[in-house]
Order: sequence, then structure tokens, then C-alpha cells
Amino acid sequence: METGSDITIRAHGDLGAIAARDWDACACPEAAGGGRPTDPFTTYRFLRALENSGSVGPGTGWQAQYLTAEAGGQIIACAPLYAKSHSQGEYVFDHAWGDAYQRAGGRYYPKLQMAVPFTPVTGRRFLTRPGFEDVGRAALVQGAVQIADGNALSSLHITFCTEAEAQAGGDMGLMRRTGQQFHWVNEGYGDFDAFLAALSARKRKAIRKERRVAQAFGGQIVHLTGDAITPAHWDAVWEFYQDTGARKWGTPYLTRAFFDAAQEALRDDILLIFAMRGGVPVAGAVNFIGASALYGRYWGCTEDHPCLHFELCYYQAIEYALAHGLVRVEAGAQGEHKLARGYLPVATHSLHWIRDAGFAEAVAQYLRAERAAVEQDIEILTSYGPFRKPPKEDHQ
Repeated sequence: METGSDITIRAHGDLGAIAARDWDACACPEAAGGGRPTDPFTTYRFLRALENSGSVGPGTGWQAQYLTAEAGGQIIACAPLYAKSHSQGEYVFDHAWGDAYQRAGGRYYPKLQMAVPFTPVTGRRFLTRPGFEDVGRAALVQGAVQIADGNALSSLHITFCTEAEAQAGGDMGLMRRTGQQFHWVNEGYGDFDAFLAALSARKRKAIRKERRVAQAFGGQIVHLTGDAITPAHWDAVWEFYQDTGARKWGTPYLTRAFFDAAQEALRDDILLIFAMRGGVPVAGAVNFIGASALYGRYWGCTEDHPCLHFELCYYQAIEYALAHGLVRVEAGAQGEHKLARGYLPVATHSLHWIRDAGFAEAVAQYLRAERAAVEQDIEILTSYGPFRKPPKEDHQ
């Protein structure tokens, strides 16, 4: 489709129709010289691994509609866009919206989702070449809304976008939604002990006790990345993932083939943290490595050991971040239990468009109240964080 500024928008059902260099020139231009991408999840290799492994595509409820915006003979912007037949694997929950929409006689599915599947990580959703930020973003919004409206789809959802994108999308008439996660931030700590020193004495003591208990599981904790990761390690990850997925979601989202693709194309972006006993992994966490952050994604175990989840997913992640100069650890969605372990609440953002004007107004009213509640919740939770409080001023 043509836009008013001689930009052509195209939807592609296969990422292979887009050259990797064109996609990554928009998704991770900072990595053009061989550096690490800021966001590993919007890279061509990550999205292609999802597609090639059958984790998205026919039969999954995630049907690709990758958007590109072209001008002057080159792609200036792109976006991961999917037609969805359900609301699973999104982590910004709209199940209640779908139920209400269908009770009112509408058809909520299919809908459009601009997101990285199964990945509740904030990052750019409007991927633009440097210098084309405003025009590229506007073209992608216009194109996605036109696809939804032109095909009589109920809605468009742009989830885990950046705060700047949320502001720009709101200015373009999209509805804004706010959620929260818990992130650890490196405030210049030299090592883990320096981080602990910033905590209250009670929290510091509790974390040290948890770590002692966890590390007494009877084995060793190892970090693996790059070529140190073998197919046998992925066999263990798959076993962990199936167990956790079956308990949390019913059916795991990723296929076994995704982990083979990870071995082939993503191993340099991945950190595995394993608890090994007798040379066999008994628990593990899968993390993705960005230029400035570590992203915790999957956890599982074949043996239950006290506090081992906290050690592998939270404390070992902090130690890795400190050792490698990373400024942030994002440990996934939800989980107020992270607060006591130094992970503070932060806002997450999404944008929404709903075709039915009356339903859209009802949702907009709900979102205004929800935003206020989330902002208040973040303020209260932050005040209950584990960090030492500054001394009160003497007002005598």
C-alpha cells in the first residue's frame, strides 16, 4: 500500500522474503560493525529461528505479517507483526477484552499483534533505520491500522514497546496501556558484595542465607555461552522447558527445533546457567545477552532444591551482569517476590487500536483507571524495596 509521503508498506508472510541485512539495518543498526545488538529479540536471526522451528506459523495462532516500509528503493522501517487467533504467549493480557467483545456479538479473533512472540521484554517495535525514526514509525502505524481495518479485524496491539514509542503512538491516536515488571539496575556496584551493601541489614542477611542454602545442593553452578553450549545442554534445557511449560501454560510455546536453531544461530546471544550434579544438569536458566542488559527467559529443573531458583535466575544473573559491565537484568514477567531480591518495579508500555468505536471508548476508560493504579502500585512497591533508606533530615 502507498502512504501519502511516497512510502510503500508491504506485509510479508515469510521473513525469508526480507533480506537479513535490510531487517537488521532497522532492528539493530548499532551492531553493524560486529557489536552486540541492544535487543537480541528483534534481530533477524531470533525471529527467523522462531519461524524456521515452527514455533510461529501455521497451526500456532501466530501467522506472520511482517511489515516493511520502503522509500527511495530501500527499506526504511520494519516491524514484527502477526495475525493472532488467540491471546496466548503475549503477557499483556486482553482475555477479558476478547470475552466482552464476543459477548457483545463481535468477533475478537483474529487480531493483529506487533510483538516478539513469547517474549515479555521491552524494546523497539517500530524498527527504523537511523534518520527515519519519525516517518518510519508513522508509516508502520498507518500500515498496521490499515491492514486491521481493511480486513475487518477487531484490533491491533503493540506490546512491550518503549516509552518513547508509547508516547508517539498516543499522539497518533492509539490507546496507551501501562503494566509493570521487576528489573535489577547496576548502580555502579563493583561486585555482588557492593550490591549487598546497598541493602538493608535484614535483606542483606536474608539473601546471604538463601545463597548458602542454594549452593549446598550438592553440585556446581556453571555459566555457558557461545561454543561452550553443546546439543546435550539443549537437551537438558528442553527437558526443563517442557516441565515448566506444562505446569504454567499447558502446552509449551517453543518447539524442540527452536533450541536446535538456537544452537546454530543464537548461541553467542545466550547464557545458560546450570546447576550440575554428577556432571548432569539438574536445574537451569536460559538468558539472552544484550549490549547493556541480561534478559532472563526460561527456568526449569528435574530436582527440587531449596532456593536454587533464586540463585540461578536472580543472583547468578546479577553476578554475570556485574562481571560483564551490564547495567540491567530483566528477569521476565510478573513476580513481586523479586522485590526482596533487589529487583525494583518499572513500567512497561503497550499501544492498542480497536475497530469498534463504542468498545474502544469503554477500553480507553478502563485503561485510564488502570494506568493510575499501576503508577500508584509502582510507587508503593518501590518504597517497600530492600535498599537502605537515606537518613531522615533533622528539622529541629
